[in-house]
Formats: sequence, structure tokens, C-alpha cells
Amino acid sequence: MGTPGARAPLAERVEELLSVEGPLPIVAAGDPVLRRGTEPYDGQLEPALLDRFVEALRITMRAAPGVGLAAPQVGVPLRIAVIEDPAPVPEEVRVARGRVPQPFRVLVNPVYEPAGKGRAAFFEGCLSVPGWQAVVARHATVRLTGADERGHALDEEFTGWPARIVQHETDHLDGTLYLDRAQTRSLSSDAAMAEYWTAPTPHGAAAALGFELP
Repeated sequence: MGTPGARAPLAERVEELLSVEGPLPIVAAGDPVLRRGTEPYDGQLEPALLDRFVEALRITMRAAPGVGLAAPQVGVPLRIAVIEDPAPVPEEVRVARGRVPQPFRVLVNPVYEPAGKGRAAFFEGCLSVPGWQAVVARHATVRLTGADERGHALDEEFTGWPARIVQHETDHLDGTLYLDRAQTRSLSSDAAMAEYWTAPTPHGAAAALGFELP
């Protein structure tokens, strides 16, 4: 268990963030908080404050908009993230990427490990790296363990796009950005994505930009 003195600065930081209504400011790449890793959540926030913080993460994620948001992305180095994906995509994209709707969920102290040897590579972006996307090869299926905001144990397999989301958000909690895992030759601005790389898979981009897919 953490000590009260260790908990106070994080609680004060969260209270300060929540003192202003509306979406929280999202931290951009280059800020050290995105690289330091996080503290396991161990009651640093009182239940009512945790609920308010989770709701603020949800509001911020939806406003961005995004399909996931980790606490370090709003400057709080706690091992907490939220995910939600309504998956409003065409059928061909859904099939190619395995993108299916995900309800709003809170991940507390999540850890993932591969479930099988399959890999999948697709363009991926990040709210902390606005304006850019790159191809990232990730595990096609992962086992995620941890808990929810009520302390209920989580032990679940995710596959397809949901697996990508939980890997991306859990990586944030370890100080890893998607760019660390990306094919750097695939790095594309949002404008280039809209002009060239709207296909359901990145095979055309790999051929044109000169990078390999798994």
C-alpha cells in the first residue's frame, strides 16, 4: 500500500485538473510525463475523486475524438486508461481490421501478453501525436489482465482492433508511444492519409513508401 504522503500530490494534481469544466488538456509528445511510466493505482484517489477523474477521461476522449485515453495523456502518471469504440466504419473496413464496437471501459493496472503468434499491421494514430499516423504491427490477439474502477478483476482476450486499442493504451502506461513500434517509412500526415491511404489495409502504402508488413 502506498503512503498518504505519496498519494497527496497525485490527488492534488487531479483536483487541479478537475477544477475547470470541460475536456482536459491532452499532453503532446515531448512532455516527459509520456515517457516516465506510471504508478500502479493503489487508492491514490478517493473513490469519489476517482469517479470524477474517470468521467473527465471519458469526456476528453469523446471530445477529441478518440477510442482510448490513458491518464499520462492528461498529465497524471497513474496506471489508468479508458477505452470506447463505437466503430462507425464501412463493412469492408470492419472485416479487414476486425473493428467491432467496444463499450466504455476503465482499465486499472492493465497488463497484456500475446495470445498466439499472429500479428497485424495497420495505420494507427494518437491523440498525443496529433496530425500524424503510421503503420504499427501489433499482436493480433492479447490477454489483458488488471481490474476495473471498482476493483473487479479483469482477465480477458481481445482480438482484432480492440486488441490494438488495449495495447496502445497500456503502452502509454509504460512510457511507450506508438511511434516507438511504428514503421517509420509509413509516417503520414492526416492530409496524406486522406489523399492516398484510405484503403482498409496498408498494403498499397507498403509498396509505395517502401516498408515491410508482417
